[in-house]
Amino acid sequence: MSGALRFLTRRRGGRRWTATDVLSYAYLLAGVLVMFGPVAWLVLSSFKTPANLLEFPPTLLPLAHVQVPVEGFERDLPLYEVVLDDGTIAQLAQVRRVGLVAQMVDPADPDEVVQVPIDRRTPVRSFRLATENYTESFTRFNFAVYLRNSVVVTVVATVITLVINSMAAFALSKYRFRGRNLIFLIIISTLMIPISVILVPVYLVINQVGWVNNLWGVIIPGAATPTGVFLLRQYMLTIPDELLDSGRIDGASEWRLYWQIVLPLSAPALAVLAIFSVMWRWNDFLWPLIVLTRSEFFTLQVGLNAFQGELQVQWHFVLAMTVLTLLPITLVFSLLQRFITTGIASTGVKG
Repeated sequence: MSGALRFLTRRRGGRRWTATDVLSYAYLLAGVLVMFGPVAWLVLSSFKTPANLLEFPPTLLPLAHVQVPVEGFERDLPLYEVVLDDGTIAQLAQVRRVGLVAQMVDPADPDEVVQVPIDRRTPVRSFRLATENYTESFTRFNFAVYLRNSVVVTVVATVITLVINSMAAFALSKYRFRGRNLIFLIIISTLMIPISVILVPVYLVINQVGWVNNLWGVIIPGAATPTGVFLLRQYMLTIPDELLDSGRIDGASEWRLYWQIVLPLSAPALAVLAIFSVMWRWNDFLWPLIVLTRSEFFTLQVGLNAFQGELQVQWHFVLAMTVLTLLPITLVFSLLQRFITTGIASTGVKG
C-alpha cells in the first residue's frame, strides 16, 4: 500500500508540492468520485436485501438484519438492541409489532414477553452479501433468452453499421463528384434531429415491413449513423489517394480497393466505431421497448422491466440484473479502450 501511495504521489525531479499540485489531485479525485461513485453504489446495492434498500438514511455497505432462532417459534426472529426502563441495553428478539409497541423476548429466556416502544429499539445488523438477488433472479428472469437476443442485436447491428458506414465514408472521401460536400453536410446535420421526432415514422415503416416483434426491426433502423460516417470519412481522408491510384493501375477493382486497402488501413477508426456501436446497441432501451412486445424477443434492457409491477418494484432483482448487463460492455470497453484514443486522435487531421 505504501509503495502504491509513493507511486501515485511521486514528483518529477523531486520538486516539492505546490498549490497547483494539490488542486490538480483534488480535481482528479473529485472526477473519480463523480464517475465511479454511482457504479460502486450500484454494485454494493445489488447485494442488499429488500429491507436494507428501503432504509433511510441509506447505508453504503450491504447490512442485513440479524435473525436468531428462539425456542418455541418456527421461524427466526429479528434481533434488536433495546434500552430498558432502568437504562441498561439488552439484545431482544421481536415477536411482533403492534402499532408503536413491539413485543420482545429474550432469546435465552423466551417465556417472558416484554412490551417495548419502537423508538427504544435499534436493529442489530451485520455485513452480509445477499447473493440470492442473483441466484433467484435467474428463476424469475429469462436471462438466457434476453442475453441471446442482446448479443444477436449487438453483434449483427455492429457488423452492418461498420459495412454501411465504411462504404459511405469511402465514397465521400475517395470519389470526387458534384454535391459530395453537400451530401456530407446533410448527413452530419441529421445529428441535430431529436430521436423522438422520427420514432413514429420509423415505427410505421417497420410495421408495414412486418418487423414488429422481430429482432430485425431493432437492428436495421439504426444501422447507418452520421457519427460513424463522420469518423470514418475523416480518417479515410488521411489515406493517400496515390495508394489507390497505384492499385487501379495494377487492375484492382473498386471493391478490391475498398476491401483490401482502405478497410485494413482504417482499422483504428473502425475499432472506435465498433466500440461505440456495441455500447449504443447494448444499452439501447427506448427503440426495443417500442418494437418488441413479446417477451421471447426482449433484450436485456427491456427485460429488466419484468421486475416492475403496478404496485411495487423489486429493486433487489433490478439492481442485480443491471450489474450483470454492465459486465459485458465494461469488459469490451476495458479491452479496447486504447483504440478510442488512437483512433480519435488520428481522425480529422485532414479536412
